[in-house]
Amino acid sequence: MNISLCVLLWARPGEEEGLVRYEDRVLELVTEHGGRVLQRARTDGTGDQPLEIQLFTFESQSALDGYMQDERRLAFADERDRVVERTELMRVTLG
Repeated sequence: MNISLCVLLWARPGEEEGLVRYEDRVLELVTEHGGRVLQRARTDGTGDQPLEIQLFTFESQSALDGYMQDERRLAFADERDRVVERTELMRVTLG
């Protein structure tokens, strides 16, 4: 059973480039966990808009859990806290 996700990411003020760099690093790990990044899109981040919008699929809940708990991803927690102000993650159905 595939799991599809939409992730919205808001950068801390002045950390827009840092958020993109952080995401570049951690998203490299997705395929190792049976996942696929379908789309990354960016807004200008003004107002209450997220800076980055991502769509993913994972082949199972255990694949998603493996990605979320990957030690390499977790090692970037301090960087994430420095550059990401807010994250919203939603399960979605892709058409």
